[in-house]
Amino acid sequence: MKIACVQTDVVFANLQANLERVLKWIELAGRAQADLVVFPECMLCGYSYESRDEALEQAVSVDDPVFSTIAAAAAANQLNVTIGFLEVHGDRLFNASALIGCGGPDRAGNEVPGGVIGVYRKIHLPQLGVDQFVDRGDIPYRVLGAGDVNIGLAICYDCSFPEPMRILGMEGADVIALGTNWPVAAMRTAEIVPPARSMENHLFFVAANRVGTERGFEFCGRSSICGPDGVVLVSSHDDEETMLLADIDPAQARNKRIERTAGKHVIHRMNDRRPEFYDKISRPN
Repeated sequence: MKIACVQTDVVFANLQANLERVLKWIELAGRAQADLVVFPECMLCGYSYESRDEALEQAVSVDDPVFSTIAAAAAANQLNVTIGFLEVHGDRLFNASALIGCGGPDRAGNEVPGGVIGVYRKIHLPQLGVDQFVDRGDIPYRVLGAGDVNIGLAICYDCSFPEPMRILGMEGADVIALGTNWPVAAMRTAEIVPPARSMENHLFFVAANRVGTERGFEFCGRSSICGPDGVVLVSSHDDEETMLLADIDPAQARNKRIERTAGKHVIHRMNDRRPEFYDKISRPN
């Protein structure tokens, strides 16, 4: 399959303008015959809000027509999409990411309709931008199926913690799709963390960061697609708008047994774990 990682600017607090931008990128990804397109965090709304009330004005529910529009574009281009947005759910507000499918047969051969397959709500919240005002995510880390690939969703600061990425790996993710808004101050995170997380869990890791400036914050770009063992398949070395493309084989992520030297150096990223010694990790602060 082919993955497209979109590194783009975002128009602050303007859903319609951002939707138009998303549709153009989806069309370009379709022309490139991509199967999965990963967009940045808060792609539909922007990030640098200064109050909860201000953010709520730009939040949408998962049944909003904007997702039907994206699903129709996904179906027209025969691809799946992950995209960041602000989700309103009752009186709660979340920094969220949705997996939107184009429809068609799943891995079991069952026909599934297009639309929102699942949503993830950001769990790890830094003191930055809208994350200061949203509610902490309440949906456990899980893997969602889209066609022949298993996708784990995560958002920005989540990847700075190895534990949730490990859970997604243990749940069978072939690809972790990370939408992010890394500012320039987090440039080293953009360079170091994606290869590390892909290597630790022997899977594909897509980090789609935004570019541009917003209320004094400058975003650094440096998006990437990494393969198992931390190999950087393609990356952006600047903060210009671009779409990264990489052909991947999900079967490589599913085989956790790595034979580095035939018969002499073999490791297994999951079977070699010793969780009985990790109990301190789950103790609360």
